[in-house]
Amino acid sequence: MSNRTTVTEFLLLGFSEVRELQVLHFVGFLVIYLAALLGNLLIILAIAFDPHLHTPMYFFLLNLSVLDLGSVSVTLPKSMLSSLMNTRSISYAGCVAQVFFLLSLLTADLYLLTVMAYDRYVAICQPLHYERVMNRSACVRMAAGAWISGILCAALHTRSTFALPFCGDNLVDQFFCDIPQLLKLVCSHMYQSETGATAVSALLDLGCFVFIVVSYVQIFRAVLRIPTEQGRHKAFSTCLPHLSVVTLFICTGVFAYLKPTSSSPSALDLAVAVLYSLVPPLINPVIYSMRNKEIKDALRRLPGWRLFTQN
Repeated sequence: MSNRTTVTEFLLLGFSEVRELQVLHFVGFLVIYLAALLGNLLIILAIAFDPHLHTPMYFFLLNLSVLDLGSVSVTLPKSMLSSLMNTRSISYAGCVAQVFFLLSLLTADLYLLTVMAYDRYVAICQPLHYERVMNRSACVRMAAGAWISGILCAALHTRSTFALPFCGDNLVDQFFCDIPQLLKLVCSHMYQSETGATAVSALLDLGCFVFIVVSYVQIFRAVLRIPTEQGRHKAFSTCLPHLSVVTLFICTGVFAYLKPTSSSPSALDLAVAVLYSLVPPLINPVIYSMRNKEIKDALRRLPGWRLFTQN
């Protein structure tokens, strides 16, 4: 323990030392952030102000958009500011806050995707019981459960990570404070508590994945029994995008947290982090809503949208 130092700040991964490339990184992340911001805000406004969309499926979609909006806002603004100001530092408290809020939102995102799979299962496989099972009270409880579970899981991971002693280097090999990269800075053989928390979370995530897979097996069996091709197409167009996002989100997230960490920065680590933290919030508005006729109609009914299109 003689090498233990008091860490007051961390240094995040810089994409380049060349000023022009730093500006390019800023512009690239700004485009991603604005696209995710605009897409998710439009969904939130459309669902919130259109009574036709006050149904369980769109209620969960609204919650998903809020979570996605929050998750990109936790990481991207800080990374963009670092590139613009040519600084890589983040305070200890800022790193703690980033880990907690990002994990809260991403974990709640996963649990909400699981709830959405259950919603689709009941709607397609048990349509006569849908209104009884997915009533307002049940939907609120399920959404609240996803949010609360995310907060509790994040609190567990954040506490177990930052209770550990950091030794020597404070360079985080990622563009945000990421637990797998933070554990590389912990004194040797001192991170058993976080390993246990990760194992518990991995089991819960695996349980969600198994539940989703089983739900979709039942959904696809029911869809194949639909007599009309139009009905089958509508059901598949609703379910397949959801399944693709879930698969991408879970596989990349589990890979990032369970794979052995390397001692040097890895392009694979960076790519995986982008896939599970940035890609879902960016593409969710597209695959869930922008191809959805009901969402498009709701957007056209917004007063501001009509004023914009008239001009």
